[in-house]
Amino acid sequence: MAHLALAARPTYVRGSSLRSKVLGLGLRHTLRPLLGLWGHLPFDVFPPNVVEHAAKLLPVHEGTMWRTIDLPTTTSEWLQAKGVDEISGGNDKAILYFHGGAFLTCGLNTHRRLVSRISYAAKQPVLNVGYRQMPYEPINESVADGVDAFAWLLDRGYRAEDITITGDSAGGYLAFSVARAVIDKGWGRPAGVVALSPLLDFDPAGKKAHRNADRCQLFPLHAVAKLTDVTLRMDTRRGITTARVDPVNMPLADMPPAMIHVGSREVLMADAELMANRLVSAGVPCELQVWEKQIHVFHAAASWVPEARLAIEEIGAFVRGLAEREVPSSAAAPVAAAVPTTDTAAASGL
Repeated sequence: MAHLALAARPTYVRGSSLRSKVLGLGLRHTLRPLLGLWGHLPFDVFPPNVVEHAAKLLPVHEGTMWRTIDLPTTTSEWLQAKGVDEISGGNDKAILYFHGGAFLTCGLNTHRRLVSRISYAAKQPVLNVGYRQMPYEPINESVADGVDAFAWLLDRGYRAEDITITGDSAGGYLAFSVARAVIDKGWGRPAGVVALSPLLDFDPAGKKAHRNADRCQLFPLHAVAKLTDVTLRMDTRRGITTARVDPVNMPLADMPPAMIHVGSREVLMADAELMANRLVSAGVPCELQVWEKQIHVFHAAASWVPEARLAIEEIGAFVRGLAEREVPSSAAAPVAAAVPTTDTAAASGL
């Protein structure tokens, strides 16, 4: 099978614990067949987001505090892990996070635990964005919610160059897309982008030709292709005639440094490799880490899988290290007026 020759030099992180193997085997024989069935259906099915409601019972990292934030069109959360200050306490760095779920499922509840661990590792507060999803809104509106969230941070006193944009799976798509939109608006350049098992290219051709086309423990290739069709039909129903530009095809030369994590057998490795290749070719620093035999967004299993905890430590070190990079003067563009928002709920947590 075809394999992309990289301009970027990936770091191969070896080690596949028994727990990670059990988790991968479990997904291969449970969720993967269900996704395969969905991929073969001749019509679109959008089941209720049951997993998001069930995830309310999941604990977060000890000592985490969060409060609800109302953005113009959606609800998000401002989250601080134990010992993490916000700008009023002297911490002028922050993370903007976008959860995964194929633009169809998951949300703030499913990802609060992962986000709390990233906040703790990076020593920064996080705005966890509950962006609008299909089948109610197309991906363009998800990106718009992300831009509103970035504006909220600017309005609270954070500078663009002190905000790291992070996301997993579909959230990785949003992380790069929102970074591009922010730069295009002249708001400045974000500190960096961190993408975990990111979906970055809706064209399935690269994935079909990749050596991982049939090796992924979670996603059958035809299910990924079905998602592409679903997004196009959604755009058509909403009257969107302009072709959406995926992150791999965006202008990249002025993008911030990036870190990309992906499991060695994921079908989305094709996207990760292509993005890393194009970033490095455009002169943008990109650290691509390939984790041996790890599942899609294995980071979410940090309470059980040791490799997940190590990966989150790597993310924390990368985010903290961004503050030590020298920011080019060309990146410090004037900040446009941010959209005002209002906090709505009292802080809650463990």
